[in-house]
Amino acid sequence: MTLVKFNNKANNSLMPGFNDVFDSIFNDTFFNDRMITRVPAVNISESENNYHVELAAPGLKKEDFKLNLDRNQLAIAVEQQAEQNDQQKNYSKREYSYSSFVRSFTLPDSADHSQIEASYTDGILRIDIAKREEAKAVRRQIEIK
Repeated sequence: MTLVKFNNKANNSLMPGFNDVFDSIFNDTFFNDRMITRVPAVNISESENNYHVELAAPGLKKEDFKLNLDRNQLAIAVEQQAEQNDQQKNYSKREYSYSSFVRSFTLPDSADHSQIEASYTDGILRIDIAKREEAKAVRRQIEIK
C-alpha cells in the first residue's frame, strides 16, 4: 500500500495566484458576515392549556417584529436596518447592516387562533397560543371496582 500526501497549499502551476484571488474575495468580512445564517433559534413547548414558542432574537426591539396569522400559519418576521450617522466621511470601508428573517409555523388544529399573546423581554420573543377547550387534557380520578 502506498501513502500519497496531498499538499492543499500548493500553487497551481498553470495559473499562479489564481487561488489567492478567491481566498481574498471569500475571506473578506463582507462575504463572511453574509454567509452565516441569521435565523434565530426557536424552542417550542406545550403545557396543559397552551402552546409556547420562544424565539431568541437579542438586540431587537418589539417594534421590529411583525406577527401574522394566515389560517393556521403563524409567521414571525423581522426587518431591521441599522443606520450609522457618521459625521466623518474618511472611512475606507463601510458596510450597511441590514438583516431580515421570517419563521413560519403551522399551528395544530387544537390551537385557539383567537387567543394568541406575544411579549418580548430580554432578547426572547415569547408567544403563548391557547388550546381549545376540547383539546385540553382531561384529568380525573378513576374508581377501581
